[in-house]
Amino acid sequence: MSLPRHCVLAAVASSAFALVGLTAPAATATPSAMAAAPSAVAASAADAARAAAYPTNSFDVTYGATYTRGTLIWQNRSVGVSGNQRAVSTSGCRKTFVYTYDASVNELGVRSSSAVCDGVAPIAFSVPADVAGGAAFVSVCLTDGAAAPLKCVAYARSDATGVSGR
Repeated sequence: MSLPRHCVLAAVASSAFALVGLTAPAATATPSAMAAAPSAVAASAADAARAAAYPTNSFDVTYGATYTRGTLIWQNRSVGVSGNQRAVSTSGCRKTFVYTYDASVNELGVRSSSAVCDGVAPIAFSVPADVAGGAAFVSVCLTDGAAAPLKCVAYARSDATGVSGR
């Protein structure tokens, strides 16, 4: 499934990027925990530092009583996606598709979640954006079970929390 270019361009041009940056809660460690597992504490600190180095956007694509929500992590040559999607039995199955684009709105990659047919399920995947600097835009789409788009929302890397100067 590929989105028509005019859909992406319209979303990017609309300046309707309603974004809220998410921040991770600060980790606390007691002296006894640090003495018991110094390598685990060091690894956690290193993981937190790497995650903090990348800008993030929250995303929310709601269609009726169904949704896909979570965080976009703008990495150097990919965009990480994590969150939840919801489907209700009366609405049919839902999938989340995420497309990455360069600054000229050329599609770089696409990935999708597994279908959810009744309930809430976690989503977590990475979408390729193999160009210098990574993706400039993404489009997050909530689709029906047959992958027909129900609603798509575009997000810009420049609007992400953690971008230099923001």
